[in-house]
Amino acid sequence: MILVTGATGYIGGRLVPRLLDAGYRVRVLVRDPSRLQGREWLAQVEVAEGDVLRPETLPAALNGVTAAYYLVHSMGAAADFTERDVRAARAFGNAASAAQLKRIIYLGGLGDQASNLSRHLRSRQETGVALRESGVPVTEFRAAIVVGSGSISFELIRDLTEHMPVVFCPRWVETRVQPIAIRDVQSYLLAALTTPESAGKIVEIGGTDVLTYHDMMIAYARARGLRRVWAVMSFLTPRMCAYWVHWMTPLPPMIVRPLIEGMMNEVIVRDDAARKLFPQIQPIGYNTALGLALARLEAGQVETSWTDALSTTLGDSAPVKLTEQEGIIVEQRTVRVAATAHDVFSVFIGLGGARGWLYANWLWRLRGILDRVIGGVGFRRGRRHPDELHVGDALDFWRVEVVEEDHLLRLRAEMRVPGSAWLQFEADPHPDGGALLTQTAFFTPKGLTGHIYWYFLYPIHGRIFRGMIRAIGRRAERTARTPGRMEAA
Repeated sequence: MILVTGATGYIGGRLVPRLLDAGYRVRVLVRDPSRLQGREWLAQVEVAEGDVLRPETLPAALNGVTAAYYLVHSMGAAADFTERDVRAARAFGNAASAAQLKRIIYLGGLGDQASNLSRHLRSRQETGVALRESGVPVTEFRAAIVVGSGSISFELIRDLTEHMPVVFCPRWVETRVQPIAIRDVQSYLLAALTTPESAGKIVEIGGTDVLTYHDMMIAYARARGLRRVWAVMSFLTPRMCAYWVHWMTPLPPMIVRPLIEGMMNEVIVRDDAARKLFPQIQPIGYNTALGLALARLEAGQVETSWTDALSTTLGDSAPVKLTEQEGIIVEQRTVRVAATAHDVFSVFIGLGGARGWLYANWLWRLRGILDRVIGGVGFRRGRRHPDELHVGDALDFWRVEVVEEDHLLRLRAEMRVPGSAWLQFEADPHPDGGALLTQTAFFTPKGLTGHIYWYFLYPIHGRIFRGMIRAIGRRAERTARTPGRMEAA
């Protein structure tokens, strides 16, 4: 039995199916089991509800486990993420020791400890130290940028290069880095289980190329056929860069700042332990990894994404479950649609991203811009897949909270608002034929400011929601009359 923590994240979500394919029994530790809904491998794993920051939940999750993958990191969730990461790792290590685990496998970050490491990189290495304090043998892999569709570091390079004809760069874009393909990371993580010699070792892993961040952006532009002008500006500080990147990419500032600071450290492989311990793994180069990532993006086959991690926006707070209670403002609309519930569901499950919101898209974009101004996630995250949604997916400035096939979609707002907000769509068969489409906005205001916010914006919200439910109904009726793929807005 293998335990995977961080199974709803970028690395963990891809590791689970590879473990299953290799014949292992797998248990996943998650704070909210509902966020696994829609994963193709869900029926093949055991699910343990728990949290590495709540030690009392760990013994049950570790019972009967032979080895565990520790793939938890809270970068950007709050200013004290370093302290929390160490505290969580110690709690997990102690529980693993009590459960007599044979191995912990951990993915950390490259960087020379003797240098002035950034908060982010030092936190990754201190987490490894905390895990080893338990006495359980730890295999700690250290990697730099992971190149793959949906990887946060790769998406940062991709967005900057795609959106900026003139790319303004800080001086540390000339820092050396050794990127590694996501498939090679997965290979190392999997091979550690059958390589007992790797226990108790720190293993630095990387691809075949040592590049600069500048080289990586140039290679991306070349692969995409983009003509770009590169302007290195030595006066740019990490804070200035963080705000700039926040505006030009989907990354929130709480995530950008640690990443930018980490770019000032050289992160390359300095020993050959990986080659000696895992001679069967032959890492690929950056251009090959880049081509594979772009092919997956082109085909819409992004298996997992950095946006899957709730810590990018919600911190350590557990996901809120919507219940009918005093203090919730509810605004609901219902229309009858001359189409099946399936047709209606197919329309609202495809909202957002490149397709838009079917009505007043310019107002949605304006709301996203305003959210970016005040440090929110904004509107740039889009969606992982054009037609499919899983619980936990990011959808523009929403998070998918509930999906019930051919019936319901509930979205929780992640833009900055004085309270909590949800938007829900339901499709139900009508007794006399067709379907009933119900659209409900829920808002729990926080104090007087929250009430002022809701009622001040109600005329605009009312117009948008009225127009949107009608547009969804019309689109469903057209889809019912013309079978096939839903047209783009």
